[in-house]
Amino acid sequence: MISIKSLEKTYRSNGRTVNALNGLALEIGAGMFGLLGPNGAGKTTLMRILAGIVSASRGSVIIDGHDMSSDKEKTTVKAMLGYLPQELGMYTELSARQFVDYMAILKGLDDPKHRREQVEDVLKMVGLSDEADRKIKGFSGGMKRRVGIAQALVNNPKILIVDEPTAGLDPEERIRFRNLLVNLAADRTVLLSTHIVEDIGQTCRDLAVLSHGKVLFRGSPQDLTRNADGHVWLYTNGGLEKPDHNLTVVSMLHLAEGTQYRLVGESADQYAGAHPVQPGLEDGYVWLMKSSGHSIESEKQLF
Repeated sequence: MISIKSLEKTYRSNGRTVNALNGLALEIGAGMFGLLGPNGAGKTTLMRILAGIVSASRGSVIIDGHDMSSDKEKTTVKAMLGYLPQELGMYTELSARQFVDYMAILKGLDDPKHRREQVEDVLKMVGLSDEADRKIKGFSGGMKRRVGIAQALVNNPKILIVDEPTAGLDPEERIRFRNLLVNLAADRTVLLSTHIVEDIGQTCRDLAVLSHGKVLFRGSPQDLTRNADGHVWLYTNGGLEKPDHNLTVVSMLHLAEGTQYRLVGESADQYAGAHPVQPGLEDGYVWLMKSSGHSIESEKQLF
C-alpha cells in the first residue's frame, strides 16, 4: 500500500545543509507497522512526507497507487489518511465533541447528519463518549491523545499514521492506547512511529529501524531480537566500578550482593562471573545500533 524509493529530504539549519532522509527505501503493507529509531533519525520527517505536509527533496512515495509528487494525487491521499502528529494543537476551550466535529468539517465531511454520526462513532471508539462534552483543557494527557486519535479517525481513513503517541503517558494509558491501535489495524494500515522499543514489541509484527535517515533494519521483532544472540550478559559487581570495555549497560539493578548489570556488546569475557542470557527486543535494538556504528544518543532532535 505504501512504496517509498530513494527518498531524500534536505533542510537548511543554522547555515548548513542537513540531510534528514538519505535515500530511504521501504515497502509497507496492511496491518500494524512499527517505525523505530532514536530521536532525530528522520522518523517525523518521513511521517510528515507521508501525510502530505511537506514534500520530499528527491525520490518517490506511492500510497495506494497515488504518487505524492502530484498535488492532485496528494489531495486524494489526504482524504484516505488520518494523522496524529507528535504535538497536535487543540482548541482547549472546545469540548471533545466540538473539536472532533470541527476537524471533521476541515476534512470535508459536509453532510451534518453523516458528520454527527461519524463524530459519535469515533468518540465511542476511543472511549470518550461519556466525556465528550467536557472541555479539552480539563483532560489528562492520555485523554487528549484519545481526542487526537478520534480526529484522525473521523474521516474513516484507510491509513492511520501516529507519531510518538504514548510519549509522556502513564503505564495504564500507554497500554490502553496500544490496544486501541492494534484493534484499529484490523482493517487498515497503521504506521506507528516511536523511540519506545516496548511499544513496538507489544503491537507490531513488522518493523523498520531508522538511523541517520536510512533504513538500518527491516523485519519482525523476533528477527531483531535474534540478532543479539550471544551478545547479552548479566554481570554482578560487588564494587563501585561500572563495566566499560565498549559494553553498553542496558539496565542496572541494585542487589544485596552488589549491582547487577545487563550488558550488550561483542564480548564480556573480561568480567569473571558474567554469564550470557537470552536477548529481548531492547537488547536486539541496542546491539543493532552498536554493531552498525550508530549511537542511540548521538542523533539530535533536528527533524
